[in-house]
Amino acid sequence: MSPAISVSFWAVPLLVGTVIFVLVNILKVGKRAPGLPPGPPTIPILGNLHQMPTKNPHLQFQKWAQEYGPIYSLILGTKIMIVLSSDQAVKDLLDKKSAIYSDRPDMFIAQRIASGGLRLVVMRYGDNWRMIHKMVHNILNIKAAVTYVPYQDLENKMFLDGLLDKPDEFLNHIRRFSYSLSTQMIFGFRCPDINDPYIQQLFWSFDHWGELAGSSSAQLVDLYPILQKLPKAIAPNVRYAEHLHQIERKLYVGHWLRAKRGLENGTGLPCFCNDVLRVQQTEKFTDDAAGYMSGSLLEAGSDTTSSTLYGFIQAMIVWPEVQKKAQAEIDRVVGHDRLPTIDDYDELHYIRCCIKESLRWMPTVILGVPHAAMKDDTYGDYIIPKGSTVINNVWAIHMDPNRCPEPRRFNPDRFKDDFTTLYQSANGDPAKRDNFNFGAGRRLCQGIHIAERSMFLGISRLLWGFNLSKPLDKNGVPITPDIDDLVGNITVQPRDFKAVFEPRSPGKVKIIREAWRDCQDLLDPETKQWKKMPEGMALSTWMPEKIDV
Repeated sequence: MSPAISVSFWAVPLLVGTVIFVLVNILKVGKRAPGLPPGPPTIPILGNLHQMPTKNPHLQFQKWAQEYGPIYSLILGTKIMIVLSSDQAVKDLLDKKSAIYSDRPDMFIAQRIASGGLRLVVMRYGDNWRMIHKMVHNILNIKAAVTYVPYQDLENKMFLDGLLDKPDEFLNHIRRFSYSLSTQMIFGFRCPDINDPYIQQLFWSFDHWGELAGSSSAQLVDLYPILQKLPKAIAPNVRYAEHLHQIERKLYVGHWLRAKRGLENGTGLPCFCNDVLRVQQTEKFTDDAAGYMSGSLLEAGSDTTSSTLYGFIQAMIVWPEVQKKAQAEIDRVVGHDRLPTIDDYDELHYIRCCIKESLRWMPTVILGVPHAAMKDDTYGDYIIPKGSTVINNVWAIHMDPNRCPEPRRFNPDRFKDDFTTLYQSANGDPAKRDNFNFGAGRRLCQGIHIAERSMFLGISRLLWGFNLSKPLDKNGVPITPDIDDLVGNITVQPRDFKAVFEPRSPGKVKIIREAWRDCQDLLDPETKQWKKMPEGMALSTWMPEKIDV
């Protein structure tokens, strides 16, 4: 036999063997490996990818939890997703083992392209995240949170006054309230106008980023990383993501540079950006990075609180009996001659129950923000491989009828024996935890103390001053909003609805007007900014040394 024939003879079986080997390994993609938690049946290559819902994913994730149990797995192409659908599973893994569950999955489109790798909420766990987390803790810890009440008090009084003039704009009033509170703590300036284009830009950008992050094309390039190497011209959503990033970057870096200039020339008020500027001078990170550090806090502080208050208003017009019970408590404790204050917190227990029920009934972070396992782990008899995405299935936990009977009914009395703060509840017995909106473990939202106070003032004063009801159609029939019609993606809120705000008495109107009028003495009449920072703020008072040129 000639050498050429010999080579040809052995090449055929070698080629066949190689093809078989490759095919076998390809067919393993999408298959659920032994030891993983159970889940819906898979198909080769795709796994469960073809079953992932494009609309209302929280309902399908809840359905799978009912079928496969409190911990189940989804095989999404080359990736594994572990879904936690019970309070105990979240406690056991994300809280108790936070050292290995504090990472985020790599998000190529949403983080690297659309956020320049800088967005805090989806930032990978590491030295950079820990540095930012430490700075944020300095201004949002439990002791610091108490000091921001003057900001919350003033912005809330403007909110009430605005409702008297333009009640149909109630969503914009709510958004200005939460946004302006956030800009004061973060950047040192307030927002006095519900039509401020920066407010509209923030919510527009965050909505579109969330829509992009949750899109099938964005998830596809994470599940099949080879797609990330495609030329930009044909890569899914890359050019759109770059466009969104430039719009958002302009907003966040613009806010940062405004605060930075004010701090450097002595015209700005102390704020979170003080600490960012001080660390920037030693760590030498860019203005883009500083802009996203502060901008990430702005979107978190503005979006969740406003969406929760919006949901509360919807609940009040659907369940007027709850409104009447809450008003009876307010009238008994506060009376009719003054607004509720933060000092009434301990005595207005039903209002605190309304806060807890609002967060449970209308969870804004409906499927949580995904975690990632940093090393191999086990839970009971199940294996959780390193690199798995781990989902906190907030909706399924909140709507578990065994945990909360009649879960779609707004019933604050389910918390009548719960006297904990939101933070205490998040760190206590998981079976009694009031909500899972704020995350878990080291990724627990540090703004939880601020959010509770904002919601307390928002809810107590709103019900003190107004009766809320359904609008009527042209035939005089009340229009009831669909409580299950939610919009959004990573964060959600009720679809736009209308409500009627009727002042409870002329006396209360006078008190609201006078309260806001008194606030004018604290503000510059032209700029509507604080003349000076209120006493006792926890914000850093450090200012950079001015260099004479």
